[in-house]
Amino acid sequence: MRFTATPLDGAFVIELDRHADERGWFARTFCRTELEARGLNGNVAQCNVSVSDRRGTLRGLHYQIAPHQEVKLVRCTAGAIHDVIVDLRPASPTYLTSYAVTLSAREHNALYVPEDFAHGFLTLDDHVEVHYQMSVDYHPDAARGLRWNDPALAIAWPAAPTVISDRDASFPLLATGKG
Repeated sequence: MRFTATPLDGAFVIELDRHADERGWFARTFCRTELEARGLNGNVAQCNVSVSDRRGTLRGLHYQIAPHQEVKLVRCTAGAIHDVIVDLRPASPTYLTSYAVTLSAREHNALYVPEDFAHGFLTLDDHVEVHYQMSVDYHPDAARGLRWNDPALAIAWPAAPTVISDRDASFPLLATGKG
């Protein structure tokens, strides 16, 4: 696995080291030892999958508050997504800064999302599948979100969503605290 640091401290794009032969190729997609050797959280408490049938589906921006902050390892296993994270660590020099990367089944890349980051994505294809490895269990009472189009975040999405849940569309704006 090859780890490339993003401009947001602690977040990494992970690419696979492929070992190819006449059968095709093989690669490790997760290794707790490699994560921990870089000071990253290698715990996996649960794995989730989301399936979106239509291009333009937006999910997020989701996070969990203390004491249930989660690390996510996100991989797109069918289609492609515009994956976005936002640094929510008040003491960080990149507080409220976003970072985006295209994750795709073709590239087999992943994004390591540290604790105290919001995460969301926009599907770039029809029939998209996204696989998440989570460091902690989901706690509905700790679940929170940021509005995908909050002017305070100024996220450069490649297109406006055509499918979004009522919940995700009504997260509060940072400046007002009102949905």
